[in-house]
Amino acid sequence: MPTMADVARSAGVSVATVSHVLNGTRPVLPHTRQAVLDAVDALGYTPNTLARSLVTSRTRSIGLAVSAISNPYFTEILQGVEAAALEAGYGLLIADPHDDPVHERKVVQLLHERRVDGMIVAPSADPHALVDYLARHSVPTVFLDRVLTGGEGAADGRVGSDNSDGPDQVCAENVEPMNRLVGHLTALGHRRIGLVAGLPGLSTTTERIAGYRRALTSAGLPHDDDLVVSGNSESSGAERATAALLARPEPPTALVTANNAMTIGALRALRRRGLAVPDDIALCCFDDFAWADLFSPRLTAVAQPSREIGAQAVRVLLDRLVTPGRPARTVRLPCAFVHRTSCGCPEEPAGDPGRERDRDEGAGPVPGGLAGKAASSARSTLSEKGTTS
Repeated sequence: MPTMADVARSAGVSVATVSHVLNGTRPVLPHTRQAVLDAVDALGYTPNTLARSLVTSRTRSIGLAVSAISNPYFTEILQGVEAAALEAGYGLLIADPHDDPVHERKVVQLLHERRVDGMIVAPSADPHALVDYLARHSVPTVFLDRVLTGGEGAADGRVGSDNSDGPDQVCAENVEPMNRLVGHLTALGHRRIGLVAGLPGLSTTTERIAGYRRALTSAGLPHDDDLVVSGNSESSGAERATAALLARPEPPTALVTANNAMTIGALRALRRRGLAVPDDIALCCFDDFAWADLFSPRLTAVAQPSREIGAQAVRVLLDRLVTPGRPARTVRLPCAFVHRTSCGCPEEPAGDPGRERDRDEGAGPVPGGLAGKAASSARSTLSEKGTTS
């Protein structure tokens, strides 16, 4: 097995120079660095990671703690994290906290004990023990997807914009994309729009509810708390929540689900009731996924930049490792409105890919069934006032 000394002789440099190139502990001239890398490749030299970590106090590994890894959204985030980490020469240790605060604290401690250089965590709805542990041990950390701040400030879309005292955070915009999604339904004439919201306590849940309410306010509609139910961010919970909405004396004519797992549960509940989308009820979802375009009808959705969220989290963490004393920051990435047909709009013209993003919203033809009756009634009222939606 070739040694570092063999690499040094082949490259015509000292062992110390080889060490600096491989460990990044000191700048090396480009041509010298390339000579070392060529020698490493020619000899098939494999660095001793354990020995290198003893010298540099770094393991070049990142701990990743995200729940529901089987969820396509988090799977794509994982792909973004892995690609960015690999490109930077870092490996991943992955754990699933199961959205349970006690388990979350345990898995983060286990990752820390394995001497990861930093962590990327999607925190639970009650991350107090997690935050205390990370702060006490000064673990470089980026919170992913969910942010620490929430509540009333969510209504203005600036939640988490100032996080100088906490961990770095990377997430998608939530308030305005949900506002646009629900606003599209109000523009189609819907006046009773149900929301299957996520797990209470998560910032994503709080912010998406805020976006839903903002759209209702903009359309001059009241906030009916009976139309907002919790699906607990998972399929079975959403199925039960949707069934409860549909059993109300005045069921909604349109439904919005706040993540892709809950979309599946909502569709199951609709099927059990024998309701067709969009003829009987319109359906839109927050979270796009690979097969959303294959449903019939195709699902109108908000698409989050999941892979870029993961990649950006790695970049922010690496920046933290280089400049540990800088103020923490929150990075929010924009989402895309993906206009398809489950909202009740017509099919796109032949040859159109059917994934038109950020399209200007128009009223379009009114859907039939329950949704159509509600939309037609609303449009008549608006027409009498000399207004079009």
